[in-house]
Amino acid sequence: MPARAHGRAADAMRAVRLETGVQKFAEGSALIEVGDTRVLASATVEKRVPPWLIDSGRGWATAEYAMLPSATPRRNQREVTRGRPSGRSTEIQRLIGRSLRAVLDLTALRDHTLILDCDVLQADGGTRTASITAAWVAAVEACAARLLTGDLERWPFGAQVAAISAGIVDGEALLDLDAAEDQSAEADFNFVATSDGLLVEVQGTGEKRGYRRAELDRLLDLGLAGIDELMERQRRTVAATLAEVEAVTGKPDRRPAPAKDEKDLWGEP
Repeated sequence: MPARAHGRAADAMRAVRLETGVQKFAEGSALIEVGDTRVLASATVEKRVPPWLIDSGRGWATAEYAMLPSATPRRNQREVTRGRPSGRSTEIQRLIGRSLRAVLDLTALRDHTLILDCDVLQADGGTRTASITAAWVAAVEACAARLLTGDLERWPFGAQVAAISAGIVDGEALLDLDAAEDQSAEADFNFVATSDGLLVEVQGTGEKRGYRRAELDRLLDLGLAGIDELMERQRRTVAATLAEVEAVTGKPDRRPAPAKDEKDLWGEP
């Protein structure tokens, strides 16, 4: 197979940069850079819930996703000018919402809605997975702000969540596909997992051919290893915030469970 960009090994991620506090008015915000992909995530907590949750004792989390017109080589028309989000954007924002709800105690968000806004500034593959990873960081910052002011009575997060892509290119399993690799992939996957060892979502498609069980196992191993790296970056980024939360709640941040062997998750191939 041809050499990967920047000389990356098959199991190597692109360079990752993650920072918080990038928006003045957002309760929580995070900018993630994964190679040439850049996503801005912001989080807002509002004192309202959808109609079906009124008087339920629960809160909610939802997301919006958009790609800026010049995020790709060819300008994209703003979806607002078409009057509604595209099917792709709708799918991705639902994925982001599901991923965050997987690690939230919605009763701790009672009568509140956590809104995640993920805007792609530059797209070079993996925008949905980068959005999920950054959204957790932004959400932690926003919920901590509300907890420290007494608006939330309990800390709502029980674990971390992050996501990454992997795929088969020229017969080889690769981690964290850039746009060129994604476009030529024979099979393309997105993995979402939590820090306590649970898979939230596995999206996989045979783009040019079917894939074997052994290939799926290899991709899953790559994806979970990459997610572990991303979670370490998340923890470092919000360490000061979580220390403040621990001082208020007296509960330490939950650490990720050791990665489980593939055969323990799914059985022998």
